[in-house]
Amino acid sequence: MATTTSLSRVPGEDSPPAVGFGLWKVARAAAPALVEEAIRVGYRHIDSACDYGNEIEAGQGIRAAIDKGLCRRDDLWVTSKLWNTYHEPQHVRPAVERTLRDLGLDHLDLYLVHFPIALKYVPFETRYPPEWVHDPAASEPRMEPIAVPLADTWRAMEDLVSAGLVRRIGLCNAGVALIRDLLAMARIRPAVLQVELHPFLTQEKLLRFCRESAVAVTAFSPLGAPSYVPLGMATAAESVLEHPVVTGIATAIGCTPAQVVLRWGMQRGTAVIPKTSRTDRLRENLDARDLTLSAAQMQAIAALDRGRRFNDPGDFCERAFGTFFPIYE
Repeated sequence: MATTTSLSRVPGEDSPPAVGFGLWKVARAAAPALVEEAIRVGYRHIDSACDYGNEIEAGQGIRAAIDKGLCRRDDLWVTSKLWNTYHEPQHVRPAVERTLRDLGLDHLDLYLVHFPIALKYVPFETRYPPEWVHDPAASEPRMEPIAVPLADTWRAMEDLVSAGLVRRIGLCNAGVALIRDLLAMARIRPAVLQVELHPFLTQEKLLRFCRESAVAVTAFSPLGAPSYVPLGMATAAESVLEHPVVTGIATAIGCTPAQVVLRWGMQRGTAVIPKTSRTDRLRENLDARDLTLSAAQMQAIAALDRGRRFNDPGDFCERAFGTFFPIYE
């Protein structure tokens, strides 16, 4: 349904600001200035992760922005994520403490289980971030899965809230069955689910389930293919930004195709976390908050759904990390 108001935050007190700055694939050298500039132009939602390898630099940008009076810490929503190698309960708190130290913060606004994938522990002093394969020097480097129930990891995540280290906890890359099972046992319910969402992967049932279960949703890769083309996980021809429906709407309302797609995500009730390394694009992405799409335009974009998932461990883990590891049907 179309709305006539600007969305600065998706509905719900446990929901993040509607547009965030995503740090995946942001070069370490560029991260401090980009994070500071993002805050300068109005971003208050920073999406980070241990696995991105740039939390120290992101923290430098946050600190510079605070020191220059661009914001207060309490103005920011900072998200990070528990990596796969830290799922055993005894490793959960040390993992978040390392992230907090790197970011220079005393708490996170949201801490997410990055994937429902538990891998063998890699000590910080051995390798950090630990990435996917257990021993990169092995003759055949592979992931080393371990048997850790998500319920055990979740209880350790709940302890982080009780300790005041994080304000909210949630999940990434999870489907309805896993979320439903977690809701049945959780002392602290997941506040947020972060999943891949864009016009070629609309995930309508998942989105409806989360809405009815009071779980806020953040869309990663909200622009679809562009982030995956350099990784060989998508082709340029799969870009929704060049689809005639999207470009036609952009022409009709006087904005860019990227702004159309981002606004579509927001009007669905999700937060979006586009990544960019260009300072001019920072403001452009943020300005999508002020657009309005009609009901017909929203429906036309939703009709582009192909079920095309770019970030699928069932595809990339075997090719890149020597291990077949599907998590979606």
